[in-house]
Amino acid sequence: MENPWRYRNKAQFPFGKNRDGKIITGFYAGRTHSIIENEDCLLGVPENRQILACIQTYMEEYHIPPYDEKSHRGLVRHVLIRKGFRTGELMVCLVLNGAVAKLGKWELLVERLRKLGRTPAAGHKVTDQDPGDYEAGQNNGFAGSGSEIVSISCSINREKTNVIMGGEIVNLYGPGYITDYIGDVCYRISPLSFYQVNPVQTERLYATALEYAGLTGGETVWDLYCGIGTISLFLARTAGKVYGVEVVPQAIEDARINAELNGIRNVEFFVGKAEEVLPEQYETHGIRADVVVVDPPRKGCDKVCLDTIIRMAPEKVVYVSCDPATLARDVKYLGQGGYAVRKVQAVDMFGQGVHVEVACCLQRKDS
Repeated sequence: MENPWRYRNKAQFPFGKNRDGKIITGFYAGRTHSIIENEDCLLGVPENRQILACIQTYMEEYHIPPYDEKSHRGLVRHVLIRKGFRTGELMVCLVLNGAVAKLGKWELLVERLRKLGRTPAAGHKVTDQDPGDYEAGQNNGFAGSGSEIVSISCSINREKTNVIMGGEIVNLYGPGYITDYIGDVCYRISPLSFYQVNPVQTERLYATALEYAGLTGGETVWDLYCGIGTISLFLARTAGKVYGVEVVPQAIEDARINAELNGIRNVEFFVGKAEEVLPEQYETHGIRADVVVVDPPRKGCDKVCLDTIIRMAPEKVVYVSCDPATLARDVKYLGQGGYAVRKVQAVDMFGQGVHVEVACCLQRKDS
């Protein structure tokens, strides 16, 4: 990445208390759930700082307690912030250990958040990319930036779990989503949607996947673990038909809307596990594939899914991975099933961090 700063369009901040009982937010120390106080990380967008300060001040004023993992008491567990880099649209989602009513005068909090981007700060220039231009106390990083909070919601999570988001979303303000672009494709992003955190490098990653797919206009493509249809819609512009599979219902709802939003008609989306949907559609309905694209979570592909791909015998498999170890495991398995690696490209999706994404092109050995 040419300028690996301020690139994360998403951040999830846990809330808690320090030893003095003061409400704090920040990031967990490595391999712990101890919060290191930090309201502004140079990998995140500068708007995070003011949004967190607004919520923290409200909690202090109205005695809203942060969540305590040990006692399973308190209300505010996390705050999720997402930004559309091309649109400037911001989403704020509070993860609560209880009902929205426990936030007290939540309408006041909504109004305070909405006001953040309305009035430019006199004499202060906002710079989203260069950390050298951002110094504490000299830049509020929000007002005057062209950004605006368009979606405020709550995620209800009463479970004793390390999973951040709950399944129930309560909308407080706005349409319940933000929009953003990758290339010339517009995407609708909801609180539970998977969307790559680095939009600049995502465009390069997906362009690489598209290049590896080598589509000419008539192919049938399966996009497994498709999320909100980011790769699917990229592929659909040069494919005959694209089928997307994703286990999160809300993500598939967004994917279908995203297809309509972009006037893309040659896509069809299924809700369910890839290892269940793919065998059913292949064995029961006879839907084959010329190309299969997989972009699984860190645990990699399910064995049933890989077995089905091998039986379908597509010309190519394009594997987008966020974990080189599970990629190696799955590539070895596909190799035993008749596929050979032709091309590999690492993409620096997480500048200043240890992780990379990898695009891998596999082709049938007999082709």
